[in-house]
Amino acid sequence: MNFAIQKIGLIAGNGKFPFLFARAAKDQGLKVIAAGIKGDTSLFLYLCVDKLVFFKVGDLEKLFSYFQEQGITKVVMAGQVSSRNLFDPRVELDEEFQELFKALENRKADTIFSAVARKLKEKNMDLLDSTSLLTGYLAPRGTLTKRGPSLAELEDIDFGKQIAKSMGDLDVGQTVVIKDKAIVAIEAMEGTDQSILRGGTIAQKGAVVVKMSKPQQDFRFDVPVIGPRTLKKMAKAKASCLAIESGKTLIIDREKCVKLANKYQICIVSS
Repeated sequence: MNFAIQKIGLIAGNGKFPFLFARAAKDQGLKVIAAGIKGDTSLFLYLCVDKLVFFKVGDLEKLFSYFQEQGITKVVMAGQVSSRNLFDPRVELDEEFQELFKALENRKADTIFSAVARKLKEKNMDLLDSTSLLTGYLAPRGTLTKRGPSLAELEDIDFGKQIAKSMGDLDVGQTVVIKDKAIVAIEAMEGTDQSILRGGTIAQKGAVVVKMSKPQQDFRFDVPVIGPRTLKKMAKAKASCLAIESGKTLIIDREKCVKLANKYQICIVSS
């Protein structure tokens, strides 16, 4: 994407996704003005951006003002913000956030992030596709590991895709864990890692993990992401296969992911 701007705002959550975007933006000659979330965003992001200020999760008005003061008109969200904040009584929401929450019909991820995007638009800021500078990190089509899937794993993948797409359509989660065409775990607010571990506890070994984009995926937020941590959790859960969606799933550190998968005899299939 060719940006006709000199700087971009980054709302940074946890994990390595914010680092990837920041580096890619810097490579494009953009200044990166980042807003970190206390308790989620790594302090090391300072090393990759031009400016970083931390906000409490409920400080929406201060975050908007920060970007406006910096002359930001384009914003990207990268990285997750812990779902525990929705239920933490210590989290104080400012008037802007309270107004946003009162207008929500539910608190599903897409509902919340879409509302934030509308608020940004009201402040003359556009929320952009978070993968716009990261096409090189999107999963290619094919088997990425030395070992390909067995016939039984292929059957579980086909079955799991249907379930994952159905769950994504309901905005429940993107990941399902399958064993012998049985649904042993569905991702909810706990996230991919915990759903893998939960599924592994039930399946014992040989489970297939399927992570898909939503049928109406908005790539401005909640993009499917896997990384080395995903493979480590799968190894702990004794899962045997990971199925992802080509062109729609970001892979953090692909070389390390494949190395770990080969080490643990896990196959990665992208289709």
